[in-house]
Amino acid sequence: MESECVTTPFGRRPMSLAMLLKQRRGEAIEPGARRNKWKLFRSVCEARAGLGVSDRALTVLDALLTFFPDDELSGEKGLVVFPSNTQLCLRARGMAAATLRRHLAGLVEAGLISRKDSPNGKRYIRRNREGGVDEAYGFSLAPLLARATEIETIAARIAADRQMLRAMKERLTICRRDIAKLVSAAIEEAVPGDWERVSSTFQALLQRMPRAATLENLAPILEELETMRLGIINTLELQEKIQIASTNESQIERHIQNSNPESTSESEPSLETRQEANRDYEPWAGLERREPGMAGKDGEGLLAIVRTNAAGLKSFPLSMVLQACPDIVDYGPGGAIASWRDLMMAAVVVRSMLGVGPSAYEEAAGVMGPENTAAVMACILQRGESINSAGGYLRDLTRRAERGEFALGPMLMALLRARGSSSSHPAQAASR
Repeated sequence: MESECVTTPFGRRPMSLAMLLKQRRGEAIEPGARRNKWKLFRSVCEARAGLGVSDRALTVLDALLTFFPDDELSGEKGLVVFPSNTQLCLRARGMAAATLRRHLAGLVEAGLISRKDSPNGKRYIRRNREGGVDEAYGFSLAPLLARATEIETIAARIAADRQMLRAMKERLTICRRDIAKLVSAAIEEAVPGDWERVSSTFQALLQRMPRAATLENLAPILEELETMRLGIINTLELQEKIQIASTNESQIERHIQNSNPESTSESEPSLETRQEANRDYEPWAGLERREPGMAGKDGEGLLAIVRTNAAGLKSFPLSMVLQACPDIVDYGPGGAIASWRDLMMAAVVVRSMLGVGPSAYEEAAGVMGPENTAAVMACILQRGESINSAGGYLRDLTRRAERGEFALGPMLMALLRARGSSSSHPAQAASR
């Protein structure tokens, strides 16, 4: 803890209860807490929108961190820096003094730093006889270290949202292209249907797309476009089945007429085929298929909703991933994982902890998809003791996925079998 006393502001700046609470909260550093100051600064930059600070304020924070002599922030060390405004302006890329004071106040207001004013308002250090620091007055970095876990969680959530938004935009682009080309093909082939209405509805959906895209405003539009695409595909497939059935019917009728010209009975061998075609035409036909998975705790088989991405990988249920890789749960928001978004946030934290570079992770997400990449990171964490380089292992899996040589299912099944065998050993020993 940096200090147990309350520091009131110097001069005309008033004291408030909010300032007191922020100061106390900034001093509440967990025992043994330590962070690399530049890694923590990158997390602050990532979480800038959630923390409510501007990019110019981050420039000032960067300058303040350069005055701290060590690369590691720790509660056992003095966390007060005491540069003059002149030196701060120089290290803040020549920022004007008035602008510097405004952004320093913004950092204090955001709870990232706190002031420790001297009796005369100057920033200085007093050393003892041994040359050590006896007292320092300036700006304290203790709030930054105290909120390190919170800042990293916000940064992980924003990174996961950005990755999901990028994947959603890609799906939206492909869906728009598919609908436009399928409608054009249907009109050129003279497929029966109200294609003018479909085209006008499609254009109306495109006009609803906002300029500032977010997960909340893009999700309903994408869902409507995918539903429209599915309906168009089903209509075209039904038309193809009807044409095939009509062709088979005419061929069978000619065969009957040639083999038995005296017969006056009429048969319709294509009726059953048409009925099957009509039964196949469902609003969501072909969208997903289910495969039996490993048995769950209640003995019932897990049904894996199988979807394929660009690399041909299958996506398995979140419950199966968590059952195979329970260690990832501790890194979720609040120590729990309730959705794929929580899993991707936890995967970003684990990626940083295991030393996996952002480029390797983004490359894997581009090939395997965000959900599968998060599941792979959970598997890597579960098998952490047997993997020397998590980053190299992830890059190797990405290359194998591009060649179609990697599947997530066997990895999950192996972990499930390992957990099942390890949990069954005590029971076997007791039975002996």
